[in-house]
Amino acid sequence: MKEDNFFLISGPCVVEDEHTVMTIAEKMTELTSKWNIPYIFKASYRKANRSSLHSFTGIGDEEALKILGKVKSEFGVKTTTDIHAGSEAAIAAEFVDVIQIPAFLCRQTSLLIAAAETKKQVNIKKGQFMSAEAMKFAVEKVTNTGNKNVALIERGTTFGYQDLVVDFRSVPDMQGLGVPVIVDCTHSQQRPNQTAGVTGGRPDMIGTIAKAAIAVGADGLFIETHTDPGQAKSDGANMLHIKEMPALLEKLVKIREAVVG
Repeated sequence: MKEDNFFLISGPCVVEDEHTVMTIAEKMTELTSKWNIPYIFKASYRKANRSSLHSFTGIGDEEALKILGKVKSEFGVKTTTDIHAGSEAAIAAEFVDVIQIPAFLCRQTSLLIAAAETKKQVNIKKGQFMSAEAMKFAVEKVTNTGNKNVALIERGTTFGYQDLVVDFRSVPDMQGLGVPVIVDCTHSQQRPNQTAGVTGGRPDMIGTIAKAAIAVGADGLFIETHTDPGQAKSDGANMLHIKEMPALLEKLVKIREAVVG
């Protein structure tokens, strides 16, 4: 495989327990090493944006962040997690390499500046309500602090009230802002259900979106995965079962080779 490969951000939606996190991290590290795919392990240490008051939010901030730190030390991979308030930035930065800004918060100036001031890489999810071109202002809020390590994540655009669509024109459009672009292949398959309070999804379409993303030249992919999505405590309806990951990664590497020549 050529060195010019896509990178992968992957892991469970949230830190559920140490065993699940370490099992997934071990398997994903093994797979990405096999295919020479730069890898960043992802898991939220706390879920602040849930449809229902009764949804699982986490096992406790300190415990979850320590588990993310253990992934980094044991497997030698970079880690990322999302934050929801400026006060969380410095704390999260002690344990992870990349700070992720949720889509709903991509316009929050104080949050973006706090993330940027950690000097960590800042990955900003494009809001479901935002155009690709409008994300230049989010990028500027980070880079104006002197932190040039910023990337954008395409995660679908609101279509009606309870669906999302991926406009692949956003990949080159956001790359035109001078930053790497990542396609979120799992959250872009969400089907928000405002009445039931539980978000649905189309995990059967994850591979389709991933292959299309690589074909149009995305720099990276974001794919949440789990050993048992049906029992996952968050976003189980959108995650790819980890047993399906090897075959998908093999296909993606071949597509990438064809794209870069």
